[in-house]
Formats: sequence, C-alpha cells, structure tokens
Amino acid sequence: MDKLGTYALLLFIAGIFIFALFRRVPVFDTFLNGAKSGIETAVRLLPALTALLFSVGLLTASGLPDAFAKLLSPLLQKIGFPPEVLPLCLLSPFSGSGSLSAFQTILETYGPDSAIGRTASIIAGSTETTFYAITVYYGAVGIKKTRHTLAAAMCADFTSFLLAGVLVRLFFD
Repeated sequence: MDKLGTYALLLFIAGIFIFALFRRVPVFDTFLNGAKSGIETAVRLLPALTALLFSVGLLTASGLPDAFAKLLSPLLQKIGFPPEVLPLCLLSPFSGSGSLSAFQTILETYGPDSAIGRTASIIAGSTETTFYAITVYYGAVGIKKTRHTLAAAMCADFTSFLLAGVLVRLFFD
C-alpha cells in the first residue's frame, strides 16, 4: 500500500474513533463485544467447516474428479467443452484451495494461452466456492434450511462452466 493509502486508512480509523467519542460510544467495550461475538461465530462454524474440509480432502484423494472426467469425456468433447477442465469444475464449488490446485495443474500442463487454459481461467474467475460460502454465511446467522440457495448457486456454477467453453471458442478460435 502506498503512503497515501496508509494515511487514508489511518484517517478513516481516527474518524471512526472521533465519531464514537461524540456519540459517547464506549469504544473499547464495543470492540471487546465485537471480538467476543466473532469468536462465538467461529466456534459455531467449526464443526461444519471441519466436515466440509474433510469431505473435500476425501473427494480429492479418492481420484473421483479424474475418473468422472474420463467417464464424461466423450460427451464433453461433443459439446465442445474441454474434458481436462472437469476436475476444476468438480472442485470449484467445494474448495478454493482444491480448485486453485487443479487450476494451477491445468495451466502448467496445457499453458495459459491454450483453449483449455483459457477455459479454466474463465471458470476460476467466475465461480464461487458455493458449499463453503453457504456453510459460512448461513452458519454464521444460524440458518439450517437453505431452501433454493444451493440449487440456484449450482445452476449459476453450471452455467459458468458451460459458458466458459462457449466464450473461449467464440472469442479465441
């Protein structure tokens, strides 16, 4: 961060303290209550996050994403989607680090300027770790039933996956 950014941040923080003093807000007590609330939220999320991370590790170690890619390879090639990107598609909704590892492997193997690398780049930049986000955000506020959130998010991810292949063919072929 440059000096101007540093000074702006310090000025912003000082402005918050000055505003709190004029409003007679007990700044230190408010800070401690916020820290306590943050720790309580982290403790509430820990079981769900542990289960999610364990599941992702198990999925990755099982080799299921690669086997699934081999199984769907003929179908994906017919619609013009590179099957080499499928492991990234399978990991992306579950794990940021897992999908980043798959993305890095794709770029090292095929190169960033290949159709496969470009498709993977679009997917990596346009999708979210859906299950992680739902776990964290809904868990933080105590929501147990996600209703249509998961279905809508997975539809959005699937759309991003398919459009990535289409856009690479449209703009780079």
